[in-house]
Amino acid sequence: MTMSRSIAQLSALLQSGALDAVDLFEETFEKIETHTDETIFTVLLKTRARSEAEASRRRIREGRSLGALDGVPVAWKDLFDIESLPTTAGSFVLKTNEPAARDAGVVRALASAGMVSVGRVNMSEFAFSGLGINPHYCTPRNPASPDGEHRIPGGSSSGSGVAVAAGLVPVSIGTDTGGSVRIPAAFNGIVGYKATRGRYSMDGVFPLAQSLDSLGPLCHTVQDAAWVDAAMRGLPAGMALPRPAISDLSFVVPETVFFDDAEAEVVEAFELAVDHLAKQGARIRREAFPDFSSIFDLMAKNGALVTAEAFILHRERILGAAAADMDPRVVKRTRLGEKITLANYMETLAERDRMITAFEARLEPGSLLLSPTLPHVAPALQPLLDDEDLFFQVNGKTLRNTLIGNFLDWCGVSMPCGKGASAMPVGLLVSGPRGSDENVLAASHSLQVALGS
Repeated sequence: MTMSRSIAQLSALLQSGALDAVDLFEETFEKIETHTDETIFTVLLKTRARSEAEASRRRIREGRSLGALDGVPVAWKDLFDIESLPTTAGSFVLKTNEPAARDAGVVRALASAGMVSVGRVNMSEFAFSGLGINPHYCTPRNPASPDGEHRIPGGSSSGSGVAVAAGLVPVSIGTDTGGSVRIPAAFNGIVGYKATRGRYSMDGVFPLAQSLDSLGPLCHTVQDAAWVDAAMRGLPAGMALPRPAISDLSFVVPETVFFDDAEAEVVEAFELAVDHLAKQGARIRREAFPDFSSIFDLMAKNGALVTAEAFILHRERILGAAAADMDPRVVKRTRLGEKITLANYMETLAERDRMITAFEARLEPGSLLLSPTLPHVAPALQPLLDDEDLFFQVNGKTLRNTLIGNFLDWCGVSMPCGKGASAMPVGLLVSGPRGSDENVLAASHSLQVALGS
């Protein structure tokens, strides 16, 4: 099963000539086109992908490889501009928009590294839900479900998480405004890296809330994430990621918010992982962070930043005829932004700046946060479709842990750390303050190796 391999494994085969880029392209599309879940991809770029794979084959055969990612397939969340296609953001109402004149900046960056763009993947409409449910393109099945029950994939980068977890592509690029890379990574049992906001070009990326939006890859290993991270910034990919000794790492487990109402099996899997790391010498302490609770108090008082900015972005749609063709849950949540005043919004921004500064001053230099990515495993889909109140309750709980990182401008990596209820994956989240991406990636690399995940 070639496509279940990591980027690094595929790269070694491609660069050595043991695997041909066009053969890999053909295997990839055969898997996608014969897969039982037809809701993962919304658009296939077969003609483009074949051309890119053929060019990669020529380069590698002639000794002109563009680097470690040359010939490796990649899928894109339906928020990234692809030349000659409208960017639909998981919706129907944007299908008649003008086609993009050129690829998004990061799409161009990965093409310059030789990656083969195979298609766009499904997502929550307008990226405004952590569950991954989409009534227009249907909801991808979580392939980690051992009993075949249709469980949610997590959102909003639902198709990205499922495409990687199902072995269709080794990496898919998502966006993360409140957890939309880390949530599907945790629910599907893979790695998801949310970079510091502003680390990559946002040119040609359809926004949700620009004060919170960030990007990142979903893949199988932290090493893979680091390679893609380099290429997305226009740097050479393929350098070995530092792997500090576990005994050189220092972590803080936050006692505030992250464990509230968490499933017992999630806490157990997380604590087993922490114990394993502590036995290998990791320095781990526990600490309360009252400001984490204050974030939710501030949201209750002034409304959420994401809601305010999403309302401004979509107000003509949700107050006009287009609303009838949108997910009513997205419309309902977005309309809450109508009640948020400019004074509310400005006060939230000012308080956010204060909290970011206070957190960064409080965290010991070099220390990172270690927490459960989510307080629960992926639930069944149907009850969420049947009960709108349950949908909003579960959506809020799903986003709760990860949105703290967006609000405080963190970067973070979610990786598998065991199984929870119904043998579903549990995610462990390594988070660091803005700009600490190299430290977070290196530490996460060591942890993934140590945990065997």
